[in-house]
Amino acid sequence: MDSTRKNRQIVIDSQALATLSFAQEGIFKPVDKLMNKEEAIEVDNTRCYKGKPFPFPFILAPSGKKNQEVIKTIEKGETLDIVVNGEIRGQIVADGFFEIDRKKRIEQIFGNYDTQNPATREFLARLGRYSIYGKYGVDYDGIKNVKKEIKQAIKSSGARSVAAIMMDARPFHRAHERLLRITLERSDLVIVFLSKHHRKSTKITYEVKHDILKYAIDNYLPKNRVLVVPFESTYLFAGYNDAILDCICANNFGCNKFILGNNHTGIGLYYDKNEIKSILNKYESLNIDIEVVSKFVYCQECKTLVNSSTCPHGPHKHIKYNSKALRRFFRVGILPPAVLMRTDVSSKFLSACMPNRFENINTLYDDIFPNEGLLENHSEEEFYLNLMKLHQTTSLT
Repeated sequence: MDSTRKNRQIVIDSQALATLSFAQEGIFKPVDKLMNKEEAIEVDNTRCYKGKPFPFPFILAPSGKKNQEVIKTIEKGETLDIVVNGEIRGQIVADGFFEIDRKKRIEQIFGNYDTQNPATREFLARLGRYSIYGKYGVDYDGIKNVKKEIKQAIKSSGARSVAAIMMDARPFHRAHERLLRITLERSDLVIVFLSKHHRKSTKITYEVKHDILKYAIDNYLPKNRVLVVPFESTYLFAGYNDAILDCICANNFGCNKFILGNNHTGIGLYYDKNEIKSILNKYESLNIDIEVVSKFVYCQECKTLVNSSTCPHGPHKHIKYNSKALRRFFRVGILPPAVLMRTDVSSKFLSACMPNRFENINTLYDDIFPNEGLLENHSEEEFYLNLMKLHQTTSLT
């Protein structure tokens, strides 16, 4: 987006740009603008905006000495360029600014002020003292394209029941697959919002997660009824309010069901007259059906994957599907057991985690596995698949 004259600048990062785009594209509806001081105070007190739930004020308070100096000296009606990575990506027509309570802002996002938490420290480092407000426009196609894709999928499929599942899929394991199957039984179309992180520390890229998830869906699920789209997981979703924000976003993207696990951050499960409810039950005005699903485990007695709330055998018989634990397998180069992940899926994931792990994969492959005496090229993924088959050989064990 080009500026017609030399404007002063506000410099933000890609997370802030995506966050501004959420509101601009109506995904945070009814929030569609940056809040002034009075609006921010009202949301602080009521956790609502224009009668609809929203967990904290929607503001822009970028850190940096230059940013803060610009904000403190703005003139009403002044146009500022919004710059990301040295490129002008939008403008804001300043209406005013106000000082924020940085500690309170952290508590609004994370539920506490724990500076030992890396996420808290990261957010604090990017948060300034002054928030600017006014009409803005940003140039960011990501969220706009997702809106179009979902709208087209709903229209072409004729789906009436559209379910949303927020998923990180690091890695995609059998419990994820079971959740998708159960959701498909109750819905015409399932939208998988696959987390797209902006943190540089994330080693598994969105593209890798997407390719592996799409492979699993295309081979083991009715692919015409599952749509995978990127979900910009910005700093606003880092805290304990992410379940509420997820609901708001899913609803505004066009879904009428929201499926999440009972271990999802911030859902606050509690009993009400012998019925399990969550904090989300208090937000009926979200206009979306919310279903909290108990976690899935593999029961050694039932000899199958079961819902932990309906299995009679107890946790001492349960093998758990823990994504962090599975990542530890991959971090040291071990394929997890097939009961946890499909072998072809785990082979793809390990190949992505450790590319070019072996100096000469073709020689290693030919030294172990049967061949017809011909020179052939073999991938690491192929090597892992056949290695797992050897692990499952029973005649000598």
